[in-house]
Amino acid sequence: MSLGRVHSLDSFGTVDGPGIRYVIFMQGCLMRCRYCHNRDTWDLKEGGEVKSHREVFNEVKKVKNFLSGGITVTGGEPLLQPEFVKDLFAECRKEGIHTCLDTNGFSKQINDDVVQLLEETDLVMLDIKHMDEEMHKKLTYVTGSHTQRFARYLNEINKPVWIRYVVVDGYTIRPEYARMLAEFIAPMKNVEKVEILPYHSLGVHKWDLLNDTYELEKVVPPTQEQLQQIQKEFTRLNINAAY
Repeated sequence: MSLGRVHSLDSFGTVDGPGIRYVIFMQGCLMRCRYCHNRDTWDLKEGGEVKSHREVFNEVKKVKNFLSGGITVTGGEPLLQPEFVKDLFAECRKEGIHTCLDTNGFSKQINDDVVQLLEETDLVMLDIKHMDEEMHKKLTYVTGSHTQRFARYLNEINKPVWIRYVVVDGYTIRPEYARMLAEFIAPMKNVEKVEILPYHSLGVHKWDLLNDTYELEKVVPPTQEQLQQIQKEFTRLNINAAY
């Protein structure tokens, strides 16, 4: 039985993979995204509640019949607690429950725990923040190389992937940045689609509660025309992309 630090649970998720899903938010993240809407999940040692994978699985089983999709583990960053997520996914798959890993791919090494976790994962939703290294650091304060390596590994093992790309004015909104991502994933046969996500500020109140400064306060969501321009950078390379 493995233990994990769990931030929160949502028994009716509709935007976290296919169908209605049970969503587990893990505590802890190494990225510091300027637009993060789960600012309260960053801390690695405080926050959340320590639970066993069996405790969480039992909660999932209670609503299994209402889940048209399955379960999604997100965060925070679930790759920081791979043993817990692996064991939870293994229990779910025994019950025929679809498993989805929502991750930023920031694993400093693809070790045995991560490999075994991916073996129990049916779908990966990979959030690629930026392909330009300087801009990635400006947006997240960390390198993007780990995420790119993780994406390549997912392609090597032919793991089904949905790419998520957040469009933020001043950071990712320029079409050439989307073009860089499109060219990176175009050779990959495992990428099923790209989800183009317009920036929103719905999580700002969490920054306020933690007395932290939200630096994108004046940033506005992208227009439909801007989203269409981003979409075209993917579709021109025959990549399924929608917003």
